[in-house]
Amino acid sequence: MNKQGIVEAVHGVLGGTKVQAESVVDTVLSSIVSSLKKGDEVSIAGLGIFSVKARAARNARNPRTGETVKVAATKVPKFRAAKALKDAVK
Repeated sequence: MNKQGIVEAVHGVLGGTKVQAESVVDTVLSSIVSSLKKGDEVSIAGLGIFSVKARAARNARNPRTGETVKVAATKVPKFRAAKALKDAVK
């Protein structure tokens, strides 16, 4: 399922137009992204927790040349699935 599939599922439940359903999905996704940009966690009951993890600077190796390359520190998104989601997938 992709974003369009989610929009169609929301449209099926709420009715209205597909443009309105897409607006709802976009609002939810942008709210999650903006919270993560601020460094906050986003917890959705039954689904999981979205958070931001700091990744330290490190040295890596270019596989083609074997040369050592410095990789800068960065922040990456992280998702921890809730127990309900894990049980549903089993």
